[in-house]
Amino acid sequence: MASQDTTERYGTVTRLLHWSMALLIAWQFLSAIAHYGFEDSAFEAFFWPTHKPLGLLLMILIVVRLLWALKNLASRPPSINLPAKLGHLGLYALLLLVPALALLRQYGSGRAFDPFGIALMPGGGDKIDWMVDLGSLLHGELGWVLLAMIAGHIAMAFVHRHQPGQINVLPRMWGK
Repeated sequence: MASQDTTERYGTVTRLLHWSMALLIAWQFLSAIAHYGFEDSAFEAFFWPTHKPLGLLLMILIVVRLLWALKNLASRPPSINLPAKLGHLGLYALLLLVPALALLRQYGSGRAFDPFGIALMPGGGDKIDWMVDLGSLLHGELGWVLLAMIAGHIAMAFVHRHQPGQINVLPRMWGK
């Protein structure tokens, strides 16, 4: 299998990034649901501690994915129409913005952040209200908008797969 994208299908690297991010995103939403819907439960205790470190990992993967997409821009499968192109751009924007807002809020809180044992933010600083407020205002809400867009993304992949006259886009990302 080719690692590079072609005009007919996405390469191994793009597919690996896409599906690993899909799993991480599903985990992130499970952890958010656990935290807000099952507070002080074993379900929350299992999922919630992973939310911040995996959110950072997800942000790193989206940056890698964007760089990889730019490298392969000339050889990627073309968008099937303008709404599909705009939808993908919106997904990429939210995939960057949602964790960026969480990191902004974390930094503004003055608390330490050491995902996977790596000290990224030492903590002990003063609270910066505007950072905390902005992150608190938008991180969760835009996260749910992202979930709605992902649901639409999945639905449209199946619409294009099963409706006559549509381009079956799923094999591009699924593989053979």
